[in-house]
Amino acid sequence: MRAFTSKKDSRKTIIAITAAAAAMTMMLSGCGSSATSDSSKSSDTFLAAGLFPLTGSMAYLGPANIAAMKLAQKDINAAGGVLGKDIEITSADTSDADHADQNTSSAQSVLAKNPSVVVGPPSSSVVKNTYKQVTSAKVPMISSGATSTAFSGLSDYFFRTIPPDTVQGAVLGQIIAQDGVKNLAIAVFNDEYGTSLRDVVVKTVEDAGVNVVYGEKDTFDPTETNFSSMVTAIKATNPDATLVIAFDQTVPLVKELAAQGLDTHKLYMTDGNTVDHSADFDAGLLKGSTGTIPGAHPTEEFQKNVKSFNAKITDFTYTAETYDAIVLAALAAQKGGATDGTTVQKNLMAVSGSTKGKECDSYKACLALLKDGKEIQYKGQTSIGAFNDAHDPSSASIGVYKYDADNKPVFDHSQEGSVPKA
Repeated sequence: MRAFTSKKDSRKTIIAITAAAAAMTMMLSGCGSSATSDSSKSSDTFLAAGLFPLTGSMAYLGPANIAAMKLAQKDINAAGGVLGKDIEITSADTSDADHADQNTSSAQSVLAKNPSVVVGPPSSSVVKNTYKQVTSAKVPMISSGATSTAFSGLSDYFFRTIPPDTVQGAVLGQIIAQDGVKNLAIAVFNDEYGTSLRDVVVKTVEDAGVNVVYGEKDTFDPTETNFSSMVTAIKATNPDATLVIAFDQTVPLVKELAAQGLDTHKLYMTDGNTVDHSADFDAGLLKGSTGTIPGAHPTEEFQKNVKSFNAKITDFTYTAETYDAIVLAALAAQKGGATDGTTVQKNLMAVSGSTKGKECDSYKACLALLKDGKEIQYKGQTSIGAFNDAHDPSSASIGVYKYDADNKPVFDHSQEGSVPKA
């Protein structure tokens, strides 16, 4: 069962941090590997570099994803490493998009170590601030969490193991229509993530005959704290259900919805706010509402293995995607016979399955096939489809969650969706 964070740990909470933390760039060599203290890797050693937040509004993501990197390193090295040598890992703290200087300095710090691949960042906004640095250095960047629809085909060197919001939006829209909603209101903040996801949902539900009575063009400022006027406008449209696409603004917004008498048992939410709200609302306020989260629901065994590197971890968001990103990059280096970024980039699509190779579900199994001269399709923790021409997974799962009487999201099922062709 997946563990969820509370409001203060919300996936994309917009908060300020101290000036000291904002200026800090943590190299975290100890958090990566005992082999990451060197200024750069040797020419024939595979080095995976992670860009994850350990400070700022998404700091809850960093520890678990660094632990996932360590797990991937352990499994790859136990299977024989890459080209007969143990791999190395390193990481740096990106903080969040409000700290653009730290985004770029962290990217520069890992690039100075001559990595074979950069995994992360999980934030679309931080990717926007860093991808040119990484890709112009001819190092592939594989984001495990950036879902912006604008990133499909972003660069020859940009990939992701998480599906774009074209998939989450389509799945969520289908669920809304299947639930019999006739009139839908959408409360969405004016953010790249929010509006791009909203647009996909709108198209999907309208194609299914649902009327969007509010929010097709309306947005609210991410810094808004008083939602009285907006909720009054929503209530006037008499919706059957309300979709809330927001981060930390969700709490005051939902409280206002409840205060004005809208049905909070018929809410829909997305990965930005599908979290444990047990400490935020009166018991039962969200019971029956639905949320979606893109990506794989980590298995109990995988969660246990990640926790073996950090027993304090409770949120496993994007850990499966991070693990698979490193395994895919290591297999690409093995297939190409070298550990430089260009070689990894040239072989990533093939090991993901673009050449219709034999399926294998672990680094060890895939390595054996490669050594036998076979083409492979790695189907690991995420079970994503092969990278398409835009370097997105060609198919992926969207987790569907239902809120219980304690306002906690309970995993209901996964729904697979295909990524539309550009």
